[in-house]
Amino acid sequence: MNDASADYHHGDQDITEQVASYKAFGALSKYGSLVIGVLVLMLALWFCVGAGFLGGLIPGLVLLALGLVFLRSKPAQDH
Repeated sequence: MNDASADYHHGDQDITEQVASYKAFGALSKYGSLVIGVLVLMLALWFCVGAGFLGGLIPGLVLLALGLVFLRSKPAQDH
């Protein structure tokens, strides 16, 4: 039983799958929130305010475009 704990070496494990999962979850959370926000804006303007289909679509597309610009990945800065 003591031999199994001796096989563990701190910092020697491959964590590429965990890093990929972390980045995928972050991207899905970020862009999923943007899509939900765009849908809520479009549907609220279309049905609740009575602005009509184009009155909801145009602000929704503007929000989508601005969201994609501001949420894109920034290049890594070297210190």
